[in-house]
Formats: sequence, structure tokens, C-alpha cells
Amino acid sequence: MGNQAFVDNAKVMSKGQVTIPKDVREVLGVSNGDRVTFIVEGNTVRMVNSAVYAMQVLQVQMQGEAEKAGLNSEEDILALVKEVRSEGEG
Repeated sequence: MGNQAFVDNAKVMSKGQVTIPKDVREVLGVSNGDRVTFIVEGNTVRMVNSAVYAMQVLQVQMQGEAEKAGLNSEEDILALVKEVRSEGEG
């Protein structure tokens, strides 16, 4: 499907339950038992795959931590990884 835009809808059932349409599940990459996250901005709600969202949040946090620690390039990070690994071998 790629970045194709489309609209789909579903009926709200008792207890607020909604069946996510198949084409939307495919875009989200979710199946039975997976979790979704709702991001509310004003009166608009985005639904995302919880695992993907958690990874994106973690990446942003790690990027911030890396910048704070002075790790601004891949070389800096590789040097840190080597340093940590060599400490673990001791």
C-alpha cells in the first residue's frame, strides 16, 4: 500500500469496541493480540502500532542522551561500544 491515503470507517459497538478494518490493520502492521496507541491532539486522534511507537520514542530519547553525552557521530558510538565491551571482558 505504501503511503497511499484512504478513508475507512467502523461502527462503535457496546463498551466502545471498534473492529479495525483489515486495510487499516495492514497499514498499522497489527494482528490479533497486538497493541495500538492512541495519540490525541485536540479533537483528532491518530492510532499507531504500540511497538513501533515505543521504538520511535526510545530512538528520540536515545538521540537526546547521545547528544548530551557528546556522541555526535557513528564513530563516537562505535568507540563507546568497544569501550563498554572491553570493560565487560575484564
